[in-house]
Amino acid sequence: MDFLQDKINDAYEYYLHTLTFSDPRVADWFLMQSPLPTIGIAILYLTFVWLGPKFMANREPFKLQYFMIFYNFSCVLLGCHIVKECLYCAYYKRQYNLFCQEVVYTDDEYELRVAKALWWFYFSKWYEMLDTVIFILRKKNQQVSFLHVYHHTSMFLLWWIGIKWVAGGLSVFGAMVNSFVHIIMYSYYGLSALGPMFYKYLWWKKYLTLLQFVQFVIGLAFAIQSIYFQCKFPLWMQWAFLFYGTSLIILFSNFYIHAYIKKERLPKSEVNTKKKQQNGVKSKKTKNGKISNGVSNGKKYK
Repeated sequence: MDFLQDKINDAYEYYLHTLTFSDPRVADWFLMQSPLPTIGIAILYLTFVWLGPKFMANREPFKLQYFMIFYNFSCVLLGCHIVKECLYCAYYKRQYNLFCQEVVYTDDEYELRVAKALWWFYFSKWYEMLDTVIFILRKKNQQVSFLHVYHHTSMFLLWWIGIKWVAGGLSVFGAMVNSFVHIIMYSYYGLSALGPMFYKYLWWKKYLTLLQFVQFVIGLAFAIQSIYFQCKFPLWMQWAFLFYGTSLIILFSNFYIHAYIKKERLPKSEVNTKKKQQNGVKSKKTKNGKISNGVSNGKKYK
C-alpha cells in the first residue's frame, strides 16, 4: 500500500509540475480547472454503456424521432461554428502555417477566439456522447461497437488535455477537419431522422465512411510530418497525435472490412436468418408443428 501511495503522490506531483506550463488563458474556463469532472463524465458514460442495455432489455425501444432531429442538426450548427472560427481567426486573420504552427499564448482577440473554438470542439465531444445514449435507448446495440465507445471516450479525455496545454497551433487543423466531417455526418443522420421521404437522398453513406477514414489518414500524415520537420509545437503532443491516429486507423480499417467488405453489420440473429434464406431454408415450424414461412392465418410471427 505504501508503494502504491508513493506512486500516486509522484503522479500528482508531476501533474502539478505540468500545470506550470499549461495555457493560463483557459485556467478558469468551464471544466478546465481540474481533470476530475472530465474523468467523471467519461466514467458515467462507460457505466451507461454497460448498464444501459441491461436496463432496456425488457423494455420497448424509445422512438426519439423529434429529439434526434434536434440533436443531429444542433451538432451540425456546432460544427459550422467551430469550422468558421478556425478558418477565419486562425488561417485568415492570424495567417497560421497549415503544416507547422506553434501555440501563441496571448490575449490577442483572434488567438482567444481560436482557443474558444477549440474549447467548443472539446465540449462537442461531450455532447456527441448522446450518440450512444440514443442508440441504447432505441435498442440499436449493434451500433455500440468497441470503436464507437473507444472513439467517444478517448476524444473527450484527450481534448481536455489539448485545451489545457495546446489550445491553438497545430491543434486547430485536426479540430477543424474533424468538425467539417461531423457537419456532413450529422447532416446525414439528421436527414435520416426526418423520415422515409428523405431516404432516397441518403445513398452516400458509404462515401461518408470513406471520408472519415481519409480524415484519420490526413491527421496521421500531419503528425508524421510535424515530427519530421521538428515543428515548434510540444513534441509530446505530436507523438500523442501519432499514436492515437494510428490506433484509429487500425480500428476503423477493421470496422470497414467487416461492415462493407464482409457485410457483417447486421446483428448475429439477422445474419443467421439471411444465411438460411440464401441456402434456401426459408421455412420454419409453427407451434402446432405445421410448416410455415412466417405467416399463419394471415398473421406474421414476430
